[in-house]
Amino acid sequence: MNAVARDSLRPLADRMRPRNLKEFVGQQHILGPGKPLSASIAAGQLHSLIFWGPPGSGKTTLARLIAQASNAQFIALSAVMAGVKDIRAAVETARTVRAREGRATLLFLDEVHRFNKVQQDTFLPFLEDGTLTFIGATTENPSFEVVSALLSRARVYVLRALTTEDLVTLQQAALADSERGLGAAHLAVAPGALELIARAADGDARRALNMLELAAGLLEAAEPARSAQQSGAPQLTLAVAQEVASGGYRRFDKGGDQFYDQISALHKAVRGSDPDGALYWLCRMLDGGCDPLYIARRVTRMASEDIGLADPRALALALDAWEIYERSGSPEGELAIATAVVYLACAPKSNAVYVAMNEAMADVREFGTLEVPLQLRNAPTRLMKDLGYGRDYRYAHDEPEAFAAGERYLPDGMPDRRYYRPVPRGLELKIGEALARLRAAPGPKG
Repeated sequence: MNAVARDSLRPLADRMRPRNLKEFVGQQHILGPGKPLSASIAAGQLHSLIFWGPPGSGKTTLARLIAQASNAQFIALSAVMAGVKDIRAAVETARTVRAREGRATLLFLDEVHRFNKVQQDTFLPFLEDGTLTFIGATTENPSFEVVSALLSRARVYVLRALTTEDLVTLQQAALADSERGLGAAHLAVAPGALELIARAADGDARRALNMLELAAGLLEAAEPARSAQQSGAPQLTLAVAQEVASGGYRRFDKGGDQFYDQISALHKAVRGSDPDGALYWLCRMLDGGCDPLYIARRVTRMASEDIGLADPRALALALDAWEIYERSGSPEGELAIATAVVYLACAPKSNAVYVAMNEAMADVREFGTLEVPLQLRNAPTRLMKDLGYGRDYRYAHDEPEAFAAGERYLPDGMPDRRYYRPVPRGLELKIGEALARLRAAPGPKG
């Protein structure tokens, strides 16, 4: 098999991998003029770093370009398959290259978050003595997935998902390149076809180029069936683009940053009384494959934390939606959850109970195990009565308005507290007025 044939077996995304920074598309927030990373690459200065970003944003390519610019040996490992043995082998290779050629070695570890603490710690002595320069790539938050000792020795750069414009540019480059891309196929492109593929790729350069290559393959397979009357280059139509893009999906990593970012956005939209934003994030999570029962559980939390007694019906509605999904499944249950989300977003807001509970819990921790006042204790036995349990207790129902004015229910020796402070919205407006009236009542005389 000759070199051209072998190269044609490589995926288009790999063939079109940028050969220098001029060909690299996107990430101008770290690679633009005057940015630290672009300056260090131009100067050939190596330093350990971690690239954190979504799939297809250029992490591996940037690592290769950094090694190329600094004339360093490039060793690539994947944490999915590599282990400590592979790291030791890389160290030995790096020592040999430094002794024989005087060159540095850049070790690139893809999916560094899959290494455990012991495996990550293995790098540390070799970074300290300069044997290796380390570049890690991860789609997960390094703050949680990378050990602090390694984080302190590597600068973190955040890569962003590519824009639709970036992905169109990459496809156009592949269509124009007759050496590495699809230029030799002489494809005509219908207006909007590349944009459709770019949107379906959802920020991932690899997916965009893979879909473009698939579209070209479909056109090539259909070429013999073209009639003799059809002339000119085969055309990438909107229909073909739609066909290859139909399997696209939105980025959503169950249990990862995407997951927690989106549930946070949903919660904040409900809290902010924006039913449209809340519905959008709900649908994003459902579309990404999030378990609706998890969302239902979080919605009940929102009802307690952010609506509370301003509208007690919110909690009941959230629980009803949860039960409906358990009984009906999808899509009926999802509609019930959406109904609860919209209701919560539109309901009056109060976190008074949430704040009150946190303040009371803080006092519990601060004051320790204070005794229950004798008058508040039950006295089911004669001994307990003789010890004063329940003595002088005022039965509220025997008092005016069923309220024992002036009675104290906190432990002796603890300051008076007002944890619950109703907000002037919804039902809590009435609750606040009622409490103020009761508290203003005169206590017992004498």
